[in-house]
Amino acid sequence: MDTDGTHDSRGTHAHPVPRPAGPPPMPSSAPYEAAPLSASPPAPGHAPDTGPTLREWLREPRAADAPGTWAYGHRPRPPEEPERTPVRQLVSGALISLLAGLLLWSLVWNGYLGGFWLWPLYMFTPDSWRGTMASVVASYIYYALVVGGLLVLFGRLGRWPELARRVLGRVPGVAPKETAPPPPEPEDDLAEWPQLRAAGQGETAARLAAEVRDGRMNDVDYARIRRAWHSVRADPSRLTAFAEAVRGHGAAACVHPSGKRDLPVRAARHDLLVRQVRLGTVHDGERNPYPRRGTGLALDPVLLGTSLLAVGPPGAGKTHALVRPVVESLSLQALAGQAVVIAVCAAGTQLGPDSAYDVVIRLGDPESVYDLDLYGGTNDPDEAAAVLAEGLIGDLTDTDSRRATTALAQLLGPFRAAHGRLPAVPELRELLDGTPTALAALREALDAEGNHAMRRELDTRERQSGAPGDAGSALADRIALLDRPAFAGFFDTSGRTRPFSLRTLEHPLRVRIDLPERGHAEASRMLARLVLAQFTANAAVRADRSLFACLVLDDATRTLTGQTLRGVQRLRSVNAGALLTLRTLDDVPEALHTALLGAVGCRMAFSGITTWDGKRFAEAWGTEWVETRDVTQRTVFADQPLTRAIHAFRKLVTGKAVTTDAVTVRKVERERWSASELAHSVPAGHAVLSLRTVGGDHAPPLLVDLRS
Repeated sequence: MDTDGTHDSRGTHAHPVPRPAGPPPMPSSAPYEAAPLSASPPAPGHAPDTGPTLREWLREPRAADAPGTWAYGHRPRPPEEPERTPVRQLVSGALISLLAGLLLWSLVWNGYLGGFWLWPLYMFTPDSWRGTMASVVASYIYYALVVGGLLVLFGRLGRWPELARRVLGRVPGVAPKETAPPPPEPEDDLAEWPQLRAAGQGETAARLAAEVRDGRMNDVDYARIRRAWHSVRADPSRLTAFAEAVRGHGAAACVHPSGKRDLPVRAARHDLLVRQVRLGTVHDGERNPYPRRGTGLALDPVLLGTSLLAVGPPGAGKTHALVRPVVESLSLQALAGQAVVIAVCAAGTQLGPDSAYDVVIRLGDPESVYDLDLYGGTNDPDEAAAVLAEGLIGDLTDTDSRRATTALAQLLGPFRAAHGRLPAVPELRELLDGTPTALAALREALDAEGNHAMRRELDTRERQSGAPGDAGSALADRIALLDRPAFAGFFDTSGRTRPFSLRTLEHPLRVRIDLPERGHAEASRMLARLVLAQFTANAAVRADRSLFACLVLDDATRTLTGQTLRGVQRLRSVNAGALLTLRTLDDVPEALHTALLGAVGCRMAFSGITTWDGKRFAEAWGTEWVETRDVTQRTVFADQPLTRAIHAFRKLVTGKAVTTDAVTVRKVERERWSASELAHSVPAGHAVLSLRTVGGDHAPPLLVDLRS
């Protein structure tokens, strides 16, 4: 099915094959081709939390009143914090009202107020009861009513219920009970698949509902089949294939091409029904808006579609608290046919086991099953030259990328015309170095083909080589970083290896690219920059944008350029996004700091950043109007002798002069978070995060506890 991509990429999962490997097998064209249930043992009834069953998980109410709110079981809070009377004042008021009530009752009981308070008793009882047992019983009932009325009256005056709630709230283990939501009606019960029943697919819905009840379906299965049903609604001609797949395989219908129905292990809490991953809890403090305090914070494609930049020193938790949960969430969504994720990290980074990915590319490791396409899957020399030039020399400020693109195109075009393919790394290096043997061989091949246009391109490159401002030497130096023994056999274009191309962003793939940063740091930075350039270029030209495509760079140091930032900014309009992490903003050229913070919609500052980085975030987050209270103390000078004596005695006892407070309330404009606060006031394990959705909704910077 071209709208969900769950069958187009079969054969992309890695399995041990010797190098060199042949080209990947052709994808199956049969819609909803499901693997047998034994191909991937399901996790029966698996839900985001291991406690509730899938049926209970589906019935849990979800509400999100602001961007980034963890919707699962969320209870909206009041927009403003209610006025809270200090407990000390509540206790004193309760005692005063209790004493006043006791005083009034004693006056009534002892007859100091007369007997007028007994007239209701005499009015509603007959005279024949006087002196009888019935009169005694009626009197006690009347006394009980009077006492109860006094308790209610003085209890309200003394705010006894509020005091009780406040005191009980301080007792460990005692919390106010929340009213459980009523169970959903049958027509609204998601476990019964009401959308299928409404479309007349009662038999299919009954089969899926039975899978839920019997515990044979997990949350990935539910999200995947739900996604497939949405595809059927977009193209009704696939209804028959969908119904047959459900009838034959049940919860395993429309399975991912890898045959997997869940990840081997989950390190975070996920809600696939709304495609969220929980990162932590909004800190319950004055720095956060009252409605968000204590609520869960989550990310989803609507937020990641604006791209996210996270900055924090080593050890701040960027990888385990942010990158891995997001990659894990997108991997689950890929299994559900909703997303494609490309994770780029250093070799050895803990982003889950290899079995959690369809493609694992270990550049520089001869045991790697997959190779990386140096040209991003394109056969157009001009397009390949533009992306490759950005990856090779995009970080050089003294080299014109347009001239570099032209220089590469003048070599890639003739080579493509002569050999029917683009050059491998050693061949491209020889051409950029101007090796006479390589140029002569290419010239002869073009003459044999009679391609005079490409021959002129090659002659032009030879004339421009070595001229002032020529980018050929810089390109040759950079491509030489890949022409090393560690990369022998990689970036091959002859068909001997199994290259992965970022042209496959239309398929629900889970891809991880390991970079050899330990021994080839410069080459790793260049390859990460190349992957970013290829991703932004290919995401924008996808024919099917129903899948959310996300690139995750665990370390974006020296990978960002002016051109790639413009590409990142355009991702939000093509259902794609990027997650970028940096140790410091100084890992990006200073001229790009403003452009970087403006290109991303979500910004995250971890604890421990410097004041220089904090200043940039503070400028990006701007200011807000707040109400301040200025208290001025003024010494009281008494005129009367008695008053002066009392003040002198009070000063002698307390050691302080008698003063009065003058309170001034005004509104001022101040920074939401100052550079000093970001650098010194964010606790360990916390981060300050601002969010913006693709639709334009935004949340102010929130202090988030990433450990809860």
